[in-house]
This record gives sequence, C-alpha cells and structure tokens, in this order.
Amino acid sequence: MKYYFIAGEASGDLHASKVIAHLTTLDLTAKMQGVGGNLMEDAGMTLTEHYKNTSFMGFVEVLKNLPTIFDLFARIKKDILQFKPDVLILVDYPGFNLRIAEWAFKQNIKVHYYISPQIWAWKESRIHKIKAFIDSMFVILPFEKEFYQKWDYNVDFVGHPLIDEIHERSFLSESEFNAKHNLPNKPIIALLPGSRGQEISRVLPILLTVCGKFKAHQFIIAGAPHIEGKFYETIIKNQSVKVIVDDTYNLLNQSVAALVTSGTATLETALFKVPQIVCYKGNSLSYQIGKKLIKVKYISLVNLIMDELVVAELIQDDLNTERLVEELELLIYQESKIQKLQDKYIELIDKLGNQGASKKTAELIYAALV
Repeated sequence: MKYYFIAGEASGDLHASKVIAHLTTLDLTAKMQGVGGNLMEDAGMTLTEHYKNTSFMGFVEVLKNLPTIFDLFARIKKDILQFKPDVLILVDYPGFNLRIAEWAFKQNIKVHYYISPQIWAWKESRIHKIKAFIDSMFVILPFEKEFYQKWDYNVDFVGHPLIDEIHERSFLSESEFNAKHNLPNKPIIALLPGSRGQEISRVLPILLTVCGKFKAHQFIIAGAPHIEGKFYETIIKNQSVKVIVDDTYNLLNQSVAALVTSGTATLETALFKVPQIVCYKGNSLSYQIGKKLIKVKYISLVNLIMDELVVAELIQDDLNTERLVEELELLIYQESKIQKLQDKYIELIDKLGNQGASKKTAELIYAALV
C-alpha cells in the first residue's frame, strides 16, 4: 500500500513518525511519502517537504505569506497526484490540512485524520467539512469523542501518543545529564519557548527577564532542532543561559519547574510532573481576532482536559516579569502548591487513557485498506 502523510509542525512529526513505524510492521510492502520532519523520514517516509517551510502562525502572518502558501499547496497537490496514494493521512495542522482534505476528496483519495483539529475551541463550523471530506478521524483527547457524537460523527479515541512516547524511553540520571551538557550541579528551570521562530522571538525575551531573579537555579532553553543556534544567540545575547537542542525530555526529567509556551509542550511537561507556568504572547492583532473567536476557557491542554485551572496561564500582557516571578516562586518554594499540582497531574494521566495510541491508529488505518 502507498501512504501519503502531511504533518505541519514538530509535534505532528513526532506522532506521525510512530504511526509510520507501526505501519511498516503491519504492511511489509508499505511505501511512505509526504510532508513532515526528520523523525518521519527516519521512520521510513520519503520526505518531499519539511514542515519548517509550512509553519505560519496567526492571522496576520498567514496573510503576509499567502503567495508562499499557495505555492506550497500547488507543490503538494502535484506530489500527491504523482505518488497516487491508497490513503492520505493528515496529522493535526487544520488550517492547511482541511483544505487538502477537501481537494483530496474530489480526487477520490481516501482521507484519514490523526489528531483532531481543535474545532471544540473555535471554528466549530469546520465539522461540516470534516463530515463531508474525511473518511476516518482518530482523536487523542478524551472529551473529543463526546464532542463529535454531538454532531452525529463517529470517531475513534485512540489515547494520547505522548503516553507511549514517554513510557518507551529511558532517561539520563542527573549526573549523566549534567555531564553530557557540561552543567553545574544546580536545580534547573526549563524554558520551552516553542518550535516556531515567530513565537520564540515573542516569548523568549520575556522569559529571560526572570533568570537573574533566581540565582540559586540555572535556566536552560529547550532548543528546537530545526532552529539555528544563531537565532537563539541573538535573543539571549550576553545572558548566562544555555540552549540544549533536541533533548527536551531529559531536560524536563531533571527540571524542578518550567516556563512553557502553550501547545503540546504543556502536556509533555505535565506528564513529567514538572510544575509549570503556561505562557503565550502573539501578534497583537492576531490575538485580538482570536480572542473574539475562541470559545474555550483555557489555552493549555492540561487545563482543558481537567476542565479547571490546574496550571497558571499568563497570556499576552499578563506575560511579564512581575507575574512570572510571582508564579514561579509559588512553584519552587510552596510545598502545598507543588503537592496539589502533582496530584492533579496524576488525575490528568489517568484521563488520557492507556498506552498504544500510535499502534492502534496504524491498525485502524491498515484495516480500512485491506
């Protein structure tokens, strides 16, 4: 069978790579091609476009890059037609992937979607396109199945792939991690500023303003593998903050707290039971537009899944030095706050379901073809 994948960001690359790996064991004749990242390529997919060329964040940024986006659509459509896949597997990234789904449906290509668009947060009207153009939907958040049932659309809840990703790995000890990265023996506060250049340039400078306030700790940035070191250097300048690239899980495993840009990283941090502050700052116009459209109470996956304010969220103007210091002091020094958060993290993990999300997704994709 021939499988064409499209993943538009780092988290999609990770999750799709696991599905690809399982598909290659189910289907020994499988041929994989598509858009994604290094992990998907390493798992056995022929990479025709890297996701770093597809990441445009926010209304204003999309408008500025429309010619580039239209050109990208054209190239990918041409590649799909030449490859002639038995199935197109779209991974998250709804702004792009739902348009591709509509086009693929008109080409009589079977379309599966892994990791649902967050239409429960905004653009609920997208449900009509999903029902019309997507053959199968595999969701990873427990409340999504109920949401889709409300619209008379049956989906498969496969569990969250991060459960597997973390469970299957082994991690360095504190001494091994410090030796590997030449770190002093000081407690670590991790900075996870995101995977896109746009969000990093907005959020990281603010996060760095707290580093001098906690002299007993060391601050370490989780660097995205596709972002050049010089990019971080221009933001850090002369501050004594280290960037560790492509070793985020070992970093979280050794951290006493974390400042995390909203997104999948908030959930990853929770799965490591690291106390965190969720941070977000976008383009001012994009944020004001989004604020009017988004219907959910929280921006972090942790709070959304738990349906309560488990971790602090500092958004837009609230993301400032004073608030960061205030919240971080609670996470580091207040034992009762730390224990309560740990208890909530255990509840969260329970809600996310059993292991095997990627394997189950691969089996469902393959079963629909044979």
